[in-house]
Amino acid sequence: MGIRTGNPRGRPPGAKSKRTVEREQAVATAAKEIEAAIDGAFDGDAHALLMVVYKDPKHEMALRIDAAKAAIRYERPALSSVEAKMEVTERVEEVRWSIVDPEPVDP
Repeated sequence: MGIRTGNPRGRPPGAKSKRTVEREQAVATAAKEIEAAIDGAFDGDAHALLMVVYKDPKHEMALRIDAAKAAIRYERPALSSVEAKMEVTERVEEVRWSIVDPEPVDP
């Protein structure tokens, strides 16, 4: 372990690194810009926040795509399968007879 001299060595516990401080400042700056663009963007309106992120060309493309994927659920309805309810055999017979014996067209 070595000899303890009484002098603190390294960063104290809980102290933030330079990179963490820079990142937090960048996030705070971005938050102010977003808040200026959309009033109440951080008041529970997650969709507005996602829209700002994916429309802002300053963000890298991967982040913008992820934000767009998350926001699309709120912008467009999801496609769903539709079940057709009809008797297939009756419809097949109907089509078959219309081909074999078409009804005459009145002039």
